[in-house]
Amino acid sequence: MVYTSIKTTETWASINWRKLERQVYKLQKRIYRAAQRGEAKTVRRLQRLLLSSKAAKRLAVRRISQDNQGKKTAGVDGVKNLNPSARLQMANNLKLTSKAQPTRRVWIHKPGKSEKRPLGIPTIHERAKQALAKLALEPEWEAKFEQNSYGFRPGRSCHDAIEAIFIAINHKSKYVLDADIAKCFDKIKHEKLLNKLNTSSQIRGQIKAWLKSGVMNGGRLFPTDEGTPQGGCISPLLANIALHGLESVIKAKFPRMSHTGKNTWFHRKGTEFKSPDVIRYADDFVILHSDERVIHKCREIVEDWLKEMGLELKPSKTRYSHTLKGIGEEKPGFKFLGFQITQYQVGKYQSKQEFKTIIKPSEESIKKHYEVMSNIIETHKSASQTSLIARLNPVIKGWTAYYSTVISAEIFSVLDSLIYLKLKAWGQRRHHSKSRTWVSNRYWHRHGNANWVFSTNKTEEAMKLLKHSDTSIIRHVKVKQDRSPFDGNLVYWATRKGKSASLPTRTAKLLKRQKGKCVHCGLLFREDDVMEVDHVTPKSKGGRDEYKNLQLLHRHCHDEKTAKDDSHPTQKVCITST
Repeated sequence: MVYTSIKTTETWASINWRKLERQVYKLQKRIYRAAQRGEAKTVRRLQRLLLSSKAAKRLAVRRISQDNQGKKTAGVDGVKNLNPSARLQMANNLKLTSKAQPTRRVWIHKPGKSEKRPLGIPTIHERAKQALAKLALEPEWEAKFEQNSYGFRPGRSCHDAIEAIFIAINHKSKYVLDADIAKCFDKIKHEKLLNKLNTSSQIRGQIKAWLKSGVMNGGRLFPTDEGTPQGGCISPLLANIALHGLESVIKAKFPRMSHTGKNTWFHRKGTEFKSPDVIRYADDFVILHSDERVIHKCREIVEDWLKEMGLELKPSKTRYSHTLKGIGEEKPGFKFLGFQITQYQVGKYQSKQEFKTIIKPSEESIKKHYEVMSNIIETHKSASQTSLIARLNPVIKGWTAYYSTVISAEIFSVLDSLIYLKLKAWGQRRHHSKSRTWVSNRYWHRHGNANWVFSTNKTEEAMKLLKHSDTSIIRHVKVKQDRSPFDGNLVYWATRKGKSASLPTRTAKLLKRQKGKCVHCGLLFREDDVMEVDHVTPKSKGGRDEYKNLQLLHRHCHDEKTAKDDSHPTQKVCITST
């Protein structure tokens, strides 16, 4: 498909995005509340209104052409990008149909594994349609999803899942079923998913077309009779819908019972029985309970339930354990989302429960992170110190931010020591005729109260290597279970975003200073918004990299501001079709 310029008095840059954001959010909020009340007819009417609205269509196009990280990835038509005029034309013509173009097969490496994960990259036009459908479907399902489902949902993260586990086991040790669903995205039965969606004929027809569209691989078209293609923005939502109900079926089989309840094989009259805790992040989940028999029965229930969707557990990643005692030869604790969750016996004067719950980075994650940094240093033998620091800093920042909510301080210090040794060998290899003291003085300097900082020079403007141990450990505050980004409480979500431990320090400070609002458009930042730090006075025009010259903007607002600054020469994008 070729997008050409159209004659119109309106331009992409002149659109009042603030007004459109408010219109769409108002409709999404009404959809969410109607779904909470169980008013299916009202939900369908509001969804039709949103899908036909000019505001939603334009926001969908902006999301996939400006905000999306993979916005310049081409589908089978070869189109990688859209100029502003083409975006406007696409938005004006965007609508859901019962047709879809096939996806382009791309294989990506799984971290730390030899096997590859298949992605299905839709065309830019199909991505826009998926973004539009997601705007309508997501509020409805956010009102329905189970409380302990955390993966690929706005306002929820893996840190919320880890905190939910901590709350579940902090006062009592429990048996654990740690499970993973095999090839979840690839095996979901289409008809079962479509029936579960229970949506309007317009949305159902379009989703069915996406599921059946097929994939192009090596110039050949392969049919897709099962699964949801990974790569489209709606695929994670569809996978969550397919797995919705897992927690409910477990709790229905093992309801909470008071001490007056009748005797059963899992409950003795005169005692309290609590339902198993089911905590799911996408296709990974754990089930926790103090009775080992209940845990084993839960596995049978889960396997039977998954069969209906065409899914099964992955044996190599499904195991039983106990948080404190272990089972057989298995050590106590379990791994989940890169964290090691374990309980240790302590004296009665150290804890009322006589054990402590420790959550820290898993050994595999530490080893993998160290190998990544070592490889960077090895592959930068002849590179400048500036290039090496620029390559290492994002890796260190991202990894420490992820693990900054748990007990990681000691591990951070150990990693700093190991990297110091690697860097010292790097410097010695570059200057093999110089003494170790000379090498140390050449690459390590004192900055403020910190000694031995790997930096380009002694000045404040010097480029410095981040230290793992400089990251503060701040416990994550779990999201309230009755909250949703569509509930209308924007202050709660903006404040929560500013307190997130996963945010870089600079971003968090700017967010607090701006009271959760984008300076350019004046709207509060929402959970799924992409934020970027901008220089008020561009560096190309003499602006300095200091807080008083920094502001936080939406990615699309940043693009507009940069264009007005004219800090970069304007580039014309040529759109072609292959």
